[in-house]
Amino acid sequence: MKNLHFCIGILVAIFLAKLNPSIGNTGGILRPEITVKYFAVSIIFFNSGITLPTKDLTGAILQWDLHLFIQGFTFVVFPLIVSLLVYILQYTFLQPALLEGMTVLSTMPPPVSSAIILTKAVGGNEAAAVFNSAFGSTLGIFVTPFLIVLLLGSSEIDMPYDKIFQQLCLTVVFPLIAGQIIHNTMYRSYTRLHIPFKTIGQVLILFIIYTTFCATFSRTDIKLDAISLVCTVVLIFLLQLSIMTFLLRVSSSSMFNFTSADSIAITYCGTHKSLTLGIPMIDIIFGYSSNISLLSIPLLMYNPIQIVLGGMSIELFRQWLLDHKRQRRKPAFAWSHV
Repeated sequence: MKNLHFCIGILVAIFLAKLNPSIGNTGGILRPEITVKYFAVSIIFFNSGITLPTKDLTGAILQWDLHLFIQGFTFVVFPLIVSLLVYILQYTFLQPALLEGMTVLSTMPPPVSSAIILTKAVGGNEAAAVFNSAFGSTLGIFVTPFLIVLLLGSSEIDMPYDKIFQQLCLTVVFPLIAGQIIHNTMYRSYTRLHIPFKTIGQVLILFIIYTTFCATFSRTDIKLDAISLVCTVVLIFLLQLSIMTFLLRVSSSSMFNFTSADSIAITYCGTHKSLTLGIPMIDIIFGYSSNISLLSIPLLMYNPIQIVLGGMSIELFRQWLLDHKRQRRKPAFAWSHV
């Protein structure tokens, strides 16, 4: 029932965004460039810091095989899969700039919000999601431009590394540390308050969904015919669904020694891409291009789809996780559970 309410909340958020997208768009009343970029993300990491036992967080940091799997998939396997897909799609009617946008999308780092909230909501390895979201975002500052140059041949990239590092410290590192300090010094005090941390996380992700769709509906510079638009949406949806299935199957198989909770974190962290870091990177790298709007479309579509698909999968993955815990083993994932 709770998941039904959350799904309804997603639909309501999208509907409200469509009614008047200027409210939640950049410069609007809600000022998402501040409220989402700084406050929402900071609260998410503070929330994780204050609820996560320090031993779980430090234990997750030492899971190098897990981190290598997630980051390797994000920055190596994912771009390879999309490059192969783009190679096939170049013989279709889809515009070359749109396909280049798919390649750019594949190089993006994970976001620092949605994967954590969804992993926590399902009951997965939240500590691993926190570490990989923060580490992957930092790594992406350097790796993403390199991959774009490697795959598309763009050059003379001038990234504002100092500003991005400051933002990550302000919205990720400091709130996480502050939450950990409170967790270790005032645990009994704040537990008596019965603060609904889980509900706060769900409200934040609904707010992010709303502002994301406001930004998407507000775009007026995108010139794309209806058929190409629909095909791109379907393509991105199927791509995400396929990769989520692939990651959950592979990570929960006997090939790896990951727990079921690890597999949930892997699935969300490995499939999500950052819009917050992605759009500025595209503007910086391709600001000279007349096709910049087409290059941005795949990422602009991918982000809301990943949040909606992630929200819809919460109860399904939660049931899968419970089944595995009951069986005390890790059979291959089957979509019959879904």
